[in-house]
Amino acid sequence: MASRKKRFRYQSLNDSKSIQAVLKAITSGIAKGKVSFSDGDEKIVMRPEGMLDLKFTATQENGHNRFNIRVSWQVDDGRASKKNSLSVK
Repeated sequence: MASRKKRFRYQSLNDSKSIQAVLKAITSGIAKGKVSFSDGDEKIVMRPEGMLDLKFTATQENGHNRFNIRVSWQVDDGRASKKNSLSVK
């Protein structure tokens, strides 16, 4: 089966209020079930549903600070073969 991969990447220097607005838009989108990212050239729309996996990391090293937030989920598109139910005798 051929995989379809869409990727969106954006990077810019922002003040803390701008980043706060982006994070609020993302949380609002998650609450509504639709998050859309675009930069004029590229666009990706994601529909978070079901249980979401959250990974958070934070590091401080030599004056450099970073935190990463990753949210992921699996979409059941109905194409996966259904497993037979277990039978125990």
